[in-house]
Amino acid sequence: MTDLEKAIGSLKTHSICLCRGNEIITDDARGIAPMMHLISIGTDLVGFSVADIIVGRAAAMLFLKAGIAAVYGRVTSLGAKTLLESHGVPCRFETLTEQIINREGTDVCPMEKAVRGIDDPDAAYEALCERIKQMKNSKTGASD
Repeated sequence: MTDLEKAIGSLKTHSICLCRGNEIITDDARGIAPMMHLISIGTDLVGFSVADIIVGRAAAMLFLKAGIAAVYGRVTSLGAKTLLESHGVPCRFETLTEQIINREGTDVCPMEKAVRGIDDPDAAYEALCERIKQMKNSKTGASD
């Protein structure tokens, strides 16, 4: 069984699974939070295969930054597929969609908007950090 196949098998009980040989990392947080956390603490993810419920361009940028070797997304955006494949990262999916929509179903996902027009994974990570910070600040400000 390949690392990607092992990771895909874990999507039945987790929202993301990363696998490299006998090393398995799983998380149940939503969106890009698991990858943002793993990158922020300096986890060595080079060569891991990843299976994720939703893979948009933002997630794809994080996978590239982390050195992920192969990706499966239950739902994958065309932008993510194109980006990953252009960097030589194999990408499999169950459903291919034009774009990733926000949780309310009313607009494009804010993380996708944050990386629009960015081609560098490091710059995308910084843009995502800033967007998350803005979103946290707006929630905090709204409750004051």
